[in-house]
Amino acid sequence: MKVLGLITEYNPFHYGHKYHLQKSLEVTGASHTIAIMSGSFVQRGEPSLVDKWTKAKMAIANGIDLVIELPFVYSTQSAELFALGGIKVMDSLEIVDYVCFGSESGSLEPLNHIAEILVKEPESYKSKLKGYLDLGMSFPSARSRALIDFLNLKPSVTYDYESILKESNNILAIEYLKALKVINSNIIPLTIQRQGSAYKDEKINHTLSSATAIRRSILNKGLGSVKELLPEATYDLLADFYSKYRSFNDLDNYLAVLKYLLLVKEKDSLKSILDMEDGLENRLVEKSFEARGVKDLVQEVSTKRYPKTRIQRILVHLLNQLNGHKIRSLYSQEVPYIRFLAANEKGLDLLSHIKNKSYVPIISKFSHYKDLRNPLVNEFILYEKRATDIYFLPFSTKYKSNNMDYLTSPFIKK
Repeated sequence: MKVLGLITEYNPFHYGHKYHLQKSLEVTGASHTIAIMSGSFVQRGEPSLVDKWTKAKMAIANGIDLVIELPFVYSTQSAELFALGGIKVMDSLEIVDYVCFGSESGSLEPLNHIAEILVKEPESYKSKLKGYLDLGMSFPSARSRALIDFLNLKPSVTYDYESILKESNNILAIEYLKALKVINSNIIPLTIQRQGSAYKDEKINHTLSSATAIRRSILNKGLGSVKELLPEATYDLLADFYSKYRSFNDLDNYLAVLKYLLLVKEKDSLKSILDMEDGLENRLVEKSFEARGVKDLVQEVSTKRYPKTRIQRILVHLLNQLNGHKIRSLYSQEVPYIRFLAANEKGLDLLSHIKNKSYVPIISKFSHYKDLRNPLVNEFILYEKRATDIYFLPFSTKYKSNNMDYLTSPFIKK
């Protein structure tokens, strides 16, 4: 048995994901696949278009064998922490042979070289990084500039590192490689060159459109506008979700609750939210009164140092009341549990192997977390349950939507 691991969001599962899965299986020769998938909210700081169980069903229908949830405390973080969480969960399973991720580069060597620098942090690199941060650059921009300067000092440079560091999938790939090194994992990394539209491309490409473009088209033009851009199983599951809830989820659905929180929370309480820095809470409060949507608010508050996705993540942290001090203490901890969302028969076989090899307990029925009597599990679960309940808030006037974690069983495809 050879096991392939993928770290995913599937928001929603599209042909680009299908291509990546097929190529990953081809280059690894893997017999089984596991997706570590973000749940209710995703790394860009947005709610998933559909709920996590629908996304998990999409994954199984399109060829994944087992879907494991990436805990919320990792899923809405920077690329560094998102990658670290995904790799930690994957490594804790003790059965994954390969992790395969997309990149614009398509070559592991330059990405691995950058990851080595970030792990070792040579003094000259750290000095350059501090200099750029002192100029007011955002951390990702300052880091890229410092890396380019450091690499250009070496006459043996054979890659266009400046171009490599401009691409979002390359950056995430570097973080996966760095995480593997940091936790000393034996999982073998591989990368597949990204095909089709760029990750953030908002324009429809009728061969391989990005998830961003697909979501934008669905929200603005309706589900029918993307029928030819999605695998049949994905489209059908999206249609089922819409049939039940009469809409898809979007960050703008949370304008009222965010305005309320910004209005009633004391300044010290707002400042305690994860990543709320440099008086950002004051700008959010000031601009929230006239904002006609959350995206409008994000546009008004974002700066060169605080790009839109970072502001969106902070707002999601505000919704979930993620205290910066408490959350940061969790990142150094081991993954306290494994929660599976969906599986086929091969996936159930994988679960049996995980139970035999992993020291981490598996949660299949959500309420069973209480049996573990572990304070760290309780901390993770608190934010997970809250994230799910917040996710369903826009649908709560017509449907029972609280405690869905307790009420929803993992999907098993026989």
